[in-house]
Amino acid sequence: MPRFPEITAAARAVSGSVYSKLERDPDAPPPVPLHVGDTWMEPAVGCRMQDLTVEAHPGMHRYSDVPGLPALRQRIAEVHGARAGYPTGPEQVLVTAGATAGLAATVGALVAPGEEVLLAAPYWPLIAGSLRAFGARPVDVDLMIDTMSADEAVARFEAARSDRTVAVYWNTPHNPTGRLLPKSWLEALSEWARSHGLWIFSDEVYEDYVYEGEHHYTRALAPECTISVHSFSKAYGMAGNRCGYLVAPEEVIGAVKRIMTNINYSACTASQLAALNALDGAADAWVRQAREKYAEIGRRVADRLGLDAPRGSTFLFVDVTEALDERGLSGLLADLGQAGVLVAPGPSFGPYPNHVRVCFTAAEPARTLQGVEILARHMKR
Repeated sequence: MPRFPEITAAARAVSGSVYSKLERDPDAPPPVPLHVGDTWMEPAVGCRMQDLTVEAHPGMHRYSDVPGLPALRQRIAEVHGARAGYPTGPEQVLVTAGATAGLAATVGALVAPGEEVLLAAPYWPLIAGSLRAFGARPVDVDLMIDTMSADEAVARFEAARSDRTVAVYWNTPHNPTGRLLPKSWLEALSEWARSHGLWIFSDEVYEDYVYEGEHHYTRALAPECTISVHSFSKAYGMAGNRCGYLVAPEEVIGAVKRIMTNINYSACTASQLAALNALDGAADAWVRQAREKYAEIGRRVADRLGLDAPRGSTFLFVDVTEALDERGLSGLLADLGQAGVLVAPGPSFGPYPNHVRVCFTAAEPARTLQGVEILARHMKR
């Protein structure tokens, strides 16, 4: 029987926004946006849309090859291979319309409806939505807040595994806590995943933003089952360009490409040209400068909130239990919104009803600190 005008169960299961919907006075000044992962900095000169011309790049407004511009795939293979310490060819690279679209297409290619993916929680929110959109089930594994050994981390994943589990997901440098996954964890978890025949979705979009310690690449530990996810948005301040990439075994790249072809066909050609310029050196100084600025503002924000400084990424995950009243987290979010600051609610990242995520790079540092001061006052700190 026709079911018009019903909406599918998968679509109903996906939230339209990972942020709370707050009503604000339309005449009030714009709130401080601590809720969204972005940067106040414009991209490096040479990597902006205004730097690209048809004369220099004939055909820049046409489709690229579906897997990406050949020159960009070759350059990604060179850069990623050197960073990860594992030989990489362009056939193992797929350029995507942002890391988000790349991960969604990966889910579509590798996870069947009804199957489960274990998520190291708290996690980047849109991965759970992508799984639900394809009829799969996200399973939260509380991992990234507690201090534990590698064996304990493996035990938590093992306790969550079922006969429907087909993949695991983690991200490092970590959104939302600002932590780095230790190499010992990655080695133990990768070996555990391999022993059970699981795919590994390794989200490494903040690889360029490590302030203390070292980022370790999962792909070098389990290359036959790892899909490594990367982003020009986060690396080079190009979020609006929607350009990222995957590195994975060639047969996986082929499968994901088939899904992506039928969703967005190819990534924006001009965005790929800007990304190639960035990888060819135009953004090197920009990244160094951004890393220094991000580290400094991250330390200042953490200090004001009474937290350890982030070791990487552009986020802090804040326990606001002491600021909650009988209205719970929604009440605090409403109060903060009326006071002129937006933060992301903890439940978007897993089972964390007493937390909020703060991004310390979306607004200029002075404005960010104003927003953090509002949050700190509500927390009575």
